[in-house]
Amino acid sequence: MGERRRARERRRAREFEAFTAAAAGRLLHAAALLTGEPADRPAPVAEELLLRALARTYAGWDGKHGADPYERARRELTAAFARAAWRHRRPRGGLLDRLSPRERLVLVLRLHEEVAEEQTAAQLGLPAERVRTLCRHAVAELRSRRPPPAVAPP
Repeated sequence: MGERRRARERRRAREFEAFTAAAAGRLLHAAALLTGEPADRPAPVAEELLLRALARTYAGWDGKHGADPYERARRELTAAFARAAWRHRRPRGGLLDRLSPRERLVLVLRLHEEVAEEQTAAQLGLPAERVRTLCRHAVAELRSRRPPPAVAPP
């Protein structure tokens, strides 16, 4: 019995390692967008957020039969961010740092991760209309503060 359990744990660890090797880059990028950290510098807050999400994903790894592991990890990531959103109000210099944590969450799910509006609403516990409004407002905010295009000298 002990050998079967060890073999199952080794298989579980190999599966999870293969999953993280394939998905960690995209998940880290999503985490950096959520935390508002710049893409051109190390993102320790995003890394910590991702580690927490991956730990929870691994804890439920055996129960994932038939489920999309990336979907589970993304849900854990967004849930971890939502639980600690108050920590992510301070601007960090990233692309989305001027948005509120909720706006960042909606924008990352809808535009970066391409999650349907209804799924985003269900995951966040918000009405679909509220998700639509948050997304529109976030996009308008980003467009309004875009730096002017550089003019080439004559």
